[in-house]
Amino acid sequence: MGLITLSEVKPGLKLGNDVQTLRGNVLFQKGKVILPKDVEVLKAFMIHQVDIEQERTGTSSSGSKASLASSGAGNEKNGERAEKGSSVVSAIALPSLHEEYEKMVGLTKNAFLSSLAAEIPVYELRTQLEALFVHLKQYNVLTFSPRVMQEHDYVYHHAVLSAITSYQLAQWMDLPSKDWMQVAFAGLFHDIGNNKVDPQILHKPSTLTASEQAEIRQHTKYGYQVLKQAKAINEGARLAALQHHEKVDGSGYPLQLSGTQIHIYAKIVAIADIFHAMTLEKIYRKAQSPYLVLEQIQSEAFGKLDPAIVNVFVQRSTQIHNGIRVKLSNNQIGEIVFSDRDHPTRPMVSVEGTIINLMQQRQLHIQEVIG
Repeated sequence: MGLITLSEVKPGLKLGNDVQTLRGNVLFQKGKVILPKDVEVLKAFMIHQVDIEQERTGTSSSGSKASLASSGAGNEKNGERAEKGSSVVSAIALPSLHEEYEKMVGLTKNAFLSSLAAEIPVYELRTQLEALFVHLKQYNVLTFSPRVMQEHDYVYHHAVLSAITSYQLAQWMDLPSKDWMQVAFAGLFHDIGNNKVDPQILHKPSTLTASEQAEIRQHTKYGYQVLKQAKAINEGARLAALQHHEKVDGSGYPLQLSGTQIHIYAKIVAIADIFHAMTLEKIYRKAQSPYLVLEQIQSEAFGKLDPAIVNVFVQRSTQIHNGIRVKLSNNQIGEIVFSDRDHPTRPMVSVEGTIINLMQQRQLHIQEVIG
């Protein structure tokens, strides 16, 4: 069919090429089938014409018929197994991630509780991490949450989530594959020094005194000391325990390191640590919106966190396909219709046919991703 004007665009047509905004962002990708709401989006972006895929005579209809026939035959043979296959796979896959995650939390809890008196079972933990990472493609840092979390198990969930996110971020940063598991260990063990901190201080819901803050800050040194005795963990993972509260401007602790003095593992773990500390529910505090937390992490990047790693984390974690349903902070439910690569935490959301531009309506934000 080729190029057609916006007035000729009808639902059901398939795009022959990407549709780009005036700023060069991809609005819709080649091959997308136009939906009724997409026509309104095209109008909102003042798109005057689009390239529609040429119809292939005899291919489309016969291909779909053949596909249907094949599907039908499979249904007869397998008792409709083919028809329900995708939902069955999804039902099996999702619990697998959660089951391996829950096993990992249990092992981590046992390892942490016994770390002061016994050797850390690194090989056992590594085996379970490997089983967990088999399902990494199902893990989305913005949407994953534990199925069950006991009140006092926060620290173990935080450790495992930091391990997963650090591992994924190491991949996104194109670190050598030999570093990935060590970065995961860095995330898993970064707060293990808290075992030596007075629990009443560690779990105190009110403001800490100066002496209590000083005690809390010792956990970085305690953690490094514990990990020095552990086998199969490299120095980078140990330094992450020591340095994950250092800031690139030198304002962190315990050694006021800056810039390249901070190990890259520690820089990665620092981001995972902050994200999960703010998005996991605690006894005395509700979980915060992952999108708002990303924005806060972005603001921290100026002088505090490594801006290059923050940029990768924000860009990759927000790569959610258009059409994903989200809940806004005013409790409205809508669909993401466009994400600007320069402002990935504030996409355009369609709510009952009305497009809400979160860049313009700053009083609103995405509260949670529904799916």
